[in-house]
Amino acid sequence: MGIARGLGCGVVNECLKLRSDSYTNTVVPFLFSVRLNMKNDARSRNHPAYWAFLVHRISGVALTLFLPLHFWALGNALHGEAKLETFLRWSDQPLVKCAEVALVLLLAAHMAGGLRLLMLEFMDWPRVGDSEKTLLACAAGASAAVGLLFLLNLL
Repeated sequence: MGIARGLGCGVVNECLKLRSDSYTNTVVPFLFSVRLNMKNDARSRNHPAYWAFLVHRISGVALTLFLPLHFWALGNALHGEAKLETFLRWSDQPLVKCAEVALVLLLAAHMAGGLRLLMLEFMDWPRVGDSEKTLLACAAGASAAVGLLFLLNLL
């Protein structure tokens, strides 16, 4: 017990060494200085991968917010044909149709972005920079194509 406790204290003391950090000119614990040295400037926010991340995150949140409404509509179908018919008549409004197109576009973007991430994780790519931009373009093109096909189907 004493040996294990001594080893544990040594590891903690080693990790929490204090050092002078030139980026902030303060003395900070070693574990936190790595986070402070990361620069977050405008260049990283203009990269296509950042925009892909943002679209993937926003589409995921939007789809999560849509799910309760979808389950409510399915619940109406279980309560009788009249309630479902009322909901279906309401969903024929032009604003709801536009929201349906946006929802399908978000779903396609989320799916294509997820497939892009899976391909980046599990496939061997010789040059990551070029292949990542190619995958971004393919994901965006596939999302737009699915959204346009859905829109043409509605017209």
